Amino acid sequence: MENILNYIKINELISTAGQPTIEQFKTIQENDFEVVINLALCNSTNAIENEDKIVSELGMTYIHIPVDFENPNLSDVKQFLNILQALGSNKVLVHCAMNYRVTAFMYVYHKYILKTPFDNIDLSMFEQWGPDEIWQSIIKADIKEIKEA
Repeated sequence: MENILNYIKINELISTAGQPTIEQFKTIQENDFEVVINLALCNSTNAIENEDKIVSELGMTYIHIPVDFENPNLSDVKQFLNILQALGSNKVLVHCAMNYRVTAFMYVYHKYILKTPFDNIDLSMFEQWGPDEIWQSIIKADIKEIKEA
C-alpha cells in the first residue's frame, strides 16, 4: 500500500492516496478495502479511464464525487461527509489525483465528525501542497456552513 502515491493510513477503516495505478487497485482489494471514493475529475492528472469498471470488477464499491480542484465548494464537502458517515464500518480508500482534495476534506472530517485533536491530524500533505485561498476557505469552513451548502 505504501507504494501508492501519497498514501496515508488514517485509521483501520480509512486510508487516503493520490491516484492509484490499475495494478494498485488489485493491491487495494487484496488489503480488504470494500469501497473506493474518487474525488478527482475524469480528466485529472493520471486519471484512469473506466476506473469505475476496474474497481467494480474487483468486487469493491466505487463512488465518484468529482471535485473541481480550481473551484471546490462546500456542497462537495457535505456530500463527502454524508457518504463517509453512511459507509459505517466499511474499509474505505479515498483518493484524488495527488491526495490534496482528499486531505482538505479529511481535515474537515477529522475536525467535525471524528473530533480528532488538532495535534493528532496528519498535516504532511498540507506542507507538500500549500492550499490556496479557495482551499483554505474549505478547510476553515464551519460545520453549519457545510450543512447549509
